[in-house]
Amino acid sequence: MENYRLVDQYGKPIRKQMLTERIAEPGITSIRNAWAQSVASGLTPARLASILAAASEGNLYDYLVLAEEMEERDPHYASVLGVRKRAVSGIVPVVKPASDKPEDVKIADDVRANLAEHDSFTDLVEDMLDALGKGFSQIELIWGRGKRSWWVDEFIHRDPRFFTFDRETGREVRLIDERDMIDGLPLEPFKWISHKAKLKSGLVGRGGLARLVAFGWMCKSYTMKDWIAFIETYGLPLRLGKYGPGATAEDVDVLYTAVANVGTDAAAVIPENMRIDFEQVAAGPGNDIFEKLARWVDEQTSKAVLGQTMTSDNGSSMAQAQVHNEVRHDVAQSDARSVSGTLNRDLVKPYVDLNFGVQERYPRLSIIIEEAEDTDMIMRNAFRMVSQGLRVKQSELRSKLGFSEPDADDEVIGGDGTSKDKTAEARNRAQPAGPFDAIEELEDDLSEDWENVLSDVLDPVLALLETATSYDEAQALIKDAFPQLGSKAMIEALVKAAVKARAIGDAPDDVSDG
Repeated sequence: MENYRLVDQYGKPIRKQMLTERIAEPGITSIRNAWAQSVASGLTPARLASILAAASEGNLYDYLVLAEEMEERDPHYASVLGVRKRAVSGIVPVVKPASDKPEDVKIADDVRANLAEHDSFTDLVEDMLDALGKGFSQIELIWGRGKRSWWVDEFIHRDPRFFTFDRETGREVRLIDERDMIDGLPLEPFKWISHKAKLKSGLVGRGGLARLVAFGWMCKSYTMKDWIAFIETYGLPLRLGKYGPGATAEDVDVLYTAVANVGTDAAAVIPENMRIDFEQVAAGPGNDIFEKLARWVDEQTSKAVLGQTMTSDNGSSMAQAQVHNEVRHDVAQSDARSVSGTLNRDLVKPYVDLNFGVQERYPRLSIIIEEAEDTDMIMRNAFRMVSQGLRVKQSELRSKLGFSEPDADDEVIGGDGTSKDKTAEARNRAQPAGPFDAIEELEDDLSEDWENVLSDVLDPVLALLETATSYDEAQALIKDAFPQLGSKAMIEALVKAAVKARAIGDAPDDVSDG
């Protein structure tokens, strides 16, 4: 009974002898075939409708084949889907112990070393996110076993065509097998990472991104074919063959062949009494209609996959991309939470149970997506507020910029503009006042508030430059910005400095060395 001491999260007993075996291997004679007939070739609206209807009723095979082919045939869909996957798969996971107890810390360290730092962990997350397009993803765990420990040898992504869902609820994933080709077999406990994309509520077969963008993808494929056919003849002159009233049917056939071939061969032989005229076709207003439709479909695909369009399509400014990037961050954060939950359920718990026994609480493996901060804006506002008298910790600014605190013997660049070395300050106080100290103090007063004084001049320029997409455009914007520039603060500062200088009086012209 040693094999049945453990149960999974659903109460199913664990058969340890099965954990090291490969359960879902495809084969030529197996019902699970590695090869599939194309579904996308010659796809029509009626055929697409039947595929989606069948998927809604639980028959996912053709839909899963189509979803795979869509990634292979459309560069834009493959690109944005890859961007969304890598936004999560490229993050190093964090493992937190269940508590501060030494035994919990030990378990967390073991999970971190053998799972989070596994050589194939990044590929595992990317394979799990195959669920984004298809609705679900199945990873088979191939366990290794020693005398006292278990580990994962391989994470094998299995083709989703090898699986089906139970007929009663449509939620339980089952393995298609010769022993039950209709309903499939229950999945072996502790053998599978079963990830489902939570893109919408409802059944998994209706929740993949491929279903959402399939119609636009099909329309774009038609558009591309028409576009290529149009380009093949666009710009070529109309070849108009003319023959005399005495021409025979054979003469007409010769002329037609010559006219047809002159476009590709650039040469033709015709009788002397015939001629070929070339009529130039004027460009019409709808010549770009194919490109417009293809770009529109790409934009809708970007919205569906990334939640926005500005960072994936040409023609967007940096300012627009920064605004829309918040939506994309939210999408990546949701994916990361979903993947983390699946990993803790299907990977961390089985690993801990096999190696340390059943626990009351388990360590948490988390993929954390941190929101990118606008460091330029942070520094600009920090300088502005500091010049107004706000005191800011250097350590907080350094952390925002990713800089560390320099050690005493480090070679540093720059200095602190908000604080002074106390030793140097004390030494300066001890020295007698020099003849030009008053003038230097006046200069310090002017330079201390320089950002506030120049804000009326610089802020309009900086605001315009953020919208520029090229150097030439930036030059034109600066030229147009001059009427908007303010000088009130600068004039006030100069007037105050002039009055203060007059109040200080003249400095001595002669300064003796003694």
